[in-house]
Amino acid sequence: MANFNAPANIAEAVMSKVGVSKCKLGFWKVIILGILAGAFIAFGAELATRMGALITFDKGISILVFGSVFSVGLMLVVIAGAELFTGNNLMFMSVLNGEAKIGSMLWKWLLVYLANFVGSMILVWFMYSSGLVSGAVADKAIGIAAAKVNLDFGPAFFRAIMCNWLVCLAVWLALASHDVVGKIFGIFFPIMAFVASGFEHSIANMYFIPIGIFLDQTGSITWAGFFKNIIPVTLGNIVGGAGFVATLYWIVFKKCKVSE
Repeated sequence: MANFNAPANIAEAVMSKVGVSKCKLGFWKVIILGILAGAFIAFGAELATRMGALITFDKGISILVFGSVFSVGLMLVVIAGAELFTGNNLMFMSVLNGEAKIGSMLWKWLLVYLANFVGSMILVWFMYSSGLVSGAVADKAIGIAAAKVNLDFGPAFFRAIMCNWLVCLAVWLALASHDVVGKIFGIFFPIMAFVASGFEHSIANMYFIPIGIFLDQTGSITWAGFFKNIIPVTLGNIVGGAGFVATLYWIVFKKCKVSE
């Protein structure tokens, strides 16, 4: 047996097993696993915020560490088990392959998305109530949120496409591995790359922006600003994951194979 799953085998697993099984998940299982995923990504976001605030001697190293520690969020989602909206964009492969209904996929996407928000907000409230987000860490959190709510639609949309292109590739690489260590390395590099590059992740922003809203005393970070960011970022994430990963790999490993 090969020490990793070949790309064609990953595509087959995503189309015929992973996507189909996710479409069949029961309501409460989806809600609970979605809440967990939102919390897991928020854990990565709060840790990244803390490290970004505390590493002040070199901006490049600070950005690299910020991206590196954030990857713990997707590691928890993939290895511990949870339902994350952005990773679930890969379910579109099952729809393209005729093994899942688009209505079922969209319903599960919506449930997971809303549950991810609940999980994120639980962590926002816990962190805010803990008193740990103070001083330089609070300043960093407010700065991150302010930058996100001030993004225009176009930049937010295109940063989100590139983000979920990498996030879904991280999931893809994790599926390539037969062991936990391999999954960790498969997840780490694409996630570090997207965060350090400054791309936009809709579920991460469900932590980054609300914690800024809670902490901001000026009133400049608002829920209106949250929606101004989250709408283009969500749309871009769908294009990046369902378009540039699910669709293109379906064409390569299924459509082209048939035509040949």
